[in-house]
Amino acid sequence: MKLAPTVKLNNGYEMPILGLGTYQLKKSRCENAVRYALEAGYRLIDTAYLYRNEGLIGKVLKGLISKRKIQRSEVFLVTKVPWDIYHEPERVRYACELQLKLLGVDYIDLYLMHSPVGVKYVTDDDLMPHEGDKLCTNAVDFVDTYKSMERLVDLGLVRSLGVSNFNILQLERLWQSCRVKPAALQIECHPELIQMPLMEFCKARDIAVVAYSPLGRPKSCRALPSFYTDAHVLAIAHKYGKTPAQLALRYLIDIGTLPIPKAAQELHISENLDIFDFCLTPLELQQLGKLNRGLRIWKFVKAIDHQHYPYEHSPL
Repeated sequence: MKLAPTVKLNNGYEMPILGLGTYQLKKSRCENAVRYALEAGYRLIDTAYLYRNEGLIGKVLKGLISKRKIQRSEVFLVTKVPWDIYHEPERVRYACELQLKLLGVDYIDLYLMHSPVGVKYVTDDDLMPHEGDKLCTNAVDFVDTYKSMERLVDLGLVRSLGVSNFNILQLERLWQSCRVKPAALQIECHPELIQMPLMEFCKARDIAVVAYSPLGRPKSCRALPSFYTDAHVLAIAHKYGKTPAQLALRYLIDIGTLPIPKAAQELHISENLDIFDFCLTPLELQQLGKLNRGLRIWKFVKAIDHQHYPYEHSPL
């Protein structure tokens, strides 16, 4: 069985450098993918309350643990403060305990703030409350939310903290304000979007960069990104006997990120893990770096007027 190598976080915990993303995985499709991934050697599973599949993942974990196929301590679980409706400090612990129950575990390995934008709480099930066509946000300061998350570490409910979709200024402000330093930043990252200044900022502070949508195609209905047919990509992939997707994942690892590709088919799950028998040369890294054109897929445009909107108002 192949296992991904691990990296030591800034708080001493070990995190696999490759995991399974579960965005949009539902019902049996989610259960089958997570079960197969864990049996194939994956040890990092990334989810979120927003994905509505934490209970399914918990069911799979319980089954594999009961059959002694895996131990809880071997699995690195990443999830996020249940969307942005729980940014109010008094709701954070409630949200975490809700997720622990769904996942069927006593602790979460890495707990992320999903974004710096607060959304108005209505009910646990209304994740996108609207008034007309406008998303109902609130003015909760993400620093206050994070300070409540710190108490989860004190209580042993969470081992490591991090954030997602933050920009440099927001991350710097958080870094200067917090007691428990963020161990990871999860951002959109694929060959056509390498946010190098943000990555350098994280590297200087020993913050792991977790790459979501690493293959540039978070939804199967989207067309394949242009780099899949790029001449350099095809030539390098052929040299190593790999697919363009495998090459993209290896590239992201070689530049220092931890990709979490989503996959549902067993073939793709296995292929994504089969990238640890080669490394790219400096010239190949330079060639692949030319694919970066700032192409952002996720823009959260419904929150574009929020004071903590993390992206440029006119992103590429």
